[in-house]
Amino acid sequence: MGKKMVMVAMMLLLAFTSACSDAGNKENETAESNTTPGVVEEGTADPFGKYDQTITLRYGKEVDPTDKSLPAGDTPENNQYSRYVKDNLNIDTKVTWQAATGTNYEQKVNLAISSNDLPDALVVKDTQLRAMVKAGQLEDLTDAFNRYASPAMKSYMEKTNGVSAEAVTFDGKMYAIPSIQVHSDGVHQMWIRKDWLDKLGLEPPQTMEELENVAKAFVEQDPDGNGKNDTIGIAGQQNGGRLYANFLESTNNTYGLDPIFGAYQAYPGYWLKDDAGNPVYGSILPETKEALAKLRDMYANGLIDKELGIRKAASEPVVNGNAGIFFAPWWMGYGPLPDAIKNNPNANWQAYLLPLDADGQFNAHMGAPSTVFVVVRKGYEHPEAVIKMLNLLIRDESKFDISVPVGHYPLRVPMSYMDESEYSAKALQEVLAGTKKPEDFTDPGYKLLAADIQNVKKVKKEPYDNMDIQYWDPQADLGVWSRIYSLLVGSSSLQQDYNKVYSLLYSQTRTMESRWSNLKKLEDETFLKIIMGAAPLDTFDTFVSDWKKQGGDKITEEVKEYVK
Repeated sequence: MGKKMVMVAMMLLLAFTSACSDAGNKENETAESNTTPGVVEEGTADPFGKYDQTITLRYGKEVDPTDKSLPAGDTPENNQYSRYVKDNLNIDTKVTWQAATGTNYEQKVNLAISSNDLPDALVVKDTQLRAMVKAGQLEDLTDAFNRYASPAMKSYMEKTNGVSAEAVTFDGKMYAIPSIQVHSDGVHQMWIRKDWLDKLGLEPPQTMEELENVAKAFVEQDPDGNGKNDTIGIAGQQNGGRLYANFLESTNNTYGLDPIFGAYQAYPGYWLKDDAGNPVYGSILPETKEALAKLRDMYANGLIDKELGIRKAASEPVVNGNAGIFFAPWWMGYGPLPDAIKNNPNANWQAYLLPLDADGQFNAHMGAPSTVFVVVRKGYEHPEAVIKMLNLLIRDESKFDISVPVGHYPLRVPMSYMDESEYSAKALQEVLAGTKKPEDFTDPGYKLLAADIQNVKKVKKEPYDNMDIQYWDPQADLGVWSRIYSLLVGSSSLQQDYNKVYSLLYSQTRTMESRWSNLKKLEDETFLKIIMGAAPLDTFDTFVSDWKKQGGDKITEEVKEYVK
């Protein structure tokens, strides 16, 4: 296992290139035809086979306390998704316990692991997966996966060139089903109120200096026109949230400040190569200190939410219409923007790969293809049930009313081609422009694209090349709007060139298992105190020294061996 992530950056890039490229030779064409979704390979069980008698699966549930999307009478346990699973597979899913999204859920999972009191299945992160494997708490899913995984699921995993499979394989056994996330989930871009820019006669800020000027204008010039001093320049993460993505949690860092770090060519939380080609931890480099200094000044000047790291819900100022900028991935049409436009239909949120660094380049932390995992308690009688549930989600996701977020699906982890969002955005642009026809897009692996093409004109009004909110009709179908807006606004910007920065590894070394929790806590607390002015900037130097002494140097040597 020590060398499993050899050249992971190259592998991830290759995986993305493979997903984007046309199958230009017969070998590739044969591979695609052998993994056509919906076609069951000889010798496997039925991936969608319905149990003759109802089986029960108990699981722990992560719940967003701010989500108000469930219809009256529905609950996190009983909703359109759980009923769909029951109707199609005869699996009765029961929520053993639930916890709020983020830190609360992670703590609940950790408690279940330490007390060895597990439900039948859980969604966990990498460190938790490893702890459960080490404790002998998990069912071996090797045979269940080989027999029951649908061709589509296997195809998605194959597109990662073995990286996802290796992430869940220990001593030759498969102990989890990995998420296969779109490439763009790791890219955190600027979402900004373009209606505020227009009102104040401003343009999207290209540089850090321009970002400061725009944020200052948003704070001081009453862009919402309510006559009150209540606007926020840049929203930030909530209590327990992340200032930036890290190698263990490398995607979907909503409300983090990743692009500001990137503007200083700083990549905290990632393992990089120094000038001599040796591994170095990005959080201890001078570029990170420079970025922290700028963030400290911006916070002191009132440009960043004063409740940074304190709010219970980071989405609150966005939904309420108080914030003008936040940083997040492409899929913001799924949330918080539906609630934001319900409160203000004129809130014109647009996405840009900004701000740029001094060389005019946008720098992005890039994520691992698999960051969350479905695990099954050792001894559970039907381990194949979770695989069937994910097969069903892959096959039928396009049928669901996603005005109720798909996160309510029991044990849902993302699964798709890694380039799905960019590919789908470009396809929709071409269909709307009339340069391509729907029948030009036939790869069933892009599982939502046919529905996207069919639905796009339900919610997108003419002119089709103008993405401002007044040229959309969310009320026609809010679920469809969430998807299409995320693609045409959130993903379209990702078609341009930008600098993709990968971590040398996305997993733990041996010493990390005992030391990393304390080191990460030291890092998080120090950086937040520096930004908020509770500690001097030079505390960074003390942090670097302490980090090295408390295990960082030893871990760095292990990383060096790990990636040889």
